[in-house]
Amino acid sequence: MSSHRVLPSLKSLQAFRYAAQMLSFKGAAEHLYVTQAAVSQQIKTLEQALDIELFERHTRQVALTSEGKYLYEYVEKAFALLEEGVKGITDDPNPNTLVISAVLSFSNRWLVPKLGGFQAQEPDINLRISPSSRLASFTDNDLDLCVRLGEGNYKGLQSTLLFEEFLLPVCHPSLINAKQPIKKQLAKIPIITDSGPDMKHVWPILQQFSNTYNMPINSQLQLSDSTAIVEALLSRQGLSMMRFGLVYEQMEKGNLICPLPIYMKSQYDMYLVAPAHHFKSPKVKKFKHWIENEVKAIDLSWKEYLLQHPDFEEVKV
Repeated sequence: MSSHRVLPSLKSLQAFRYAAQMLSFKGAAEHLYVTQAAVSQQIKTLEQALDIELFERHTRQVALTSEGKYLYEYVEKAFALLEEGVKGITDDPNPNTLVISAVLSFSNRWLVPKLGGFQAQEPDINLRISPSSRLASFTDNDLDLCVRLGEGNYKGLQSTLLFEEFLLPVCHPSLINAKQPIKKQLAKIPIITDSGPDMKHVWPILQQFSNTYNMPINSQLQLSDSTAIVEALLSRQGLSMMRFGLVYEQMEKGNLICPLPIYMKSQYDMYLVAPAHHFKSPKVKKFKHWIENEVKAIDLSWKEYLLQHPDFEEVKV
């Protein structure tokens, strides 16, 4: 048998709330846009359901009984909490300010340089970007949206795929002599490893591949920031496995090359993440539409690269 007691109707509790606030049935009726008789009936129904008198009724006024005072504290808290919850999914206190938390490397190397296009398109929206490697909390702050690298499963949140990520070995073109055997040259190039959690699964696979083809890999530099790794690559410090989305523009310009025709499908892809109701916000819809159009360039560049390099081999992770 259930131990839960059936609650009185919310309608009667709401009438009680305002009558208790104002100590006036008439005032409660005006607030609820009903007649005074209707409020009186709702409170009478509530008292009968509870078998308790909540008001002392006098000729020109009413007063709460001790039981009424006790109940009012809980009713007020309950309705205030309900109102806060409803407001949280319907009202936007900052409709013209968009707050985004984004993966540090993606933010620095791709998002921020392109935001001028969004601002030109949506001049009335102010942007606040917070680069972070952690999934920020949407509780008790004004965060609107996250751009995250992951598997797309975030408890209590909705995620939308932006683009898939692929990993490939990259270095500066000056480190490779195209007229000499590539494998012997690669064995002499320092390896820069990414110690970030999204790359831990990559290095054992690459090591296994290199052993198979007699290409020893000895890491001489380890970094936890992909942005720093890109800078190290551009400054000719070695070779590293990189997410294509971070280096495709440098590869298109010829500043970086992939000397070994292999790639891996990353276990992690790029997602937009937020509570489901945030995606209904006009400002989030505008940003989502803009960024989805922008990232099409990444997918297009990857497809073109594969067409231009038909000898590329996928290494299964």
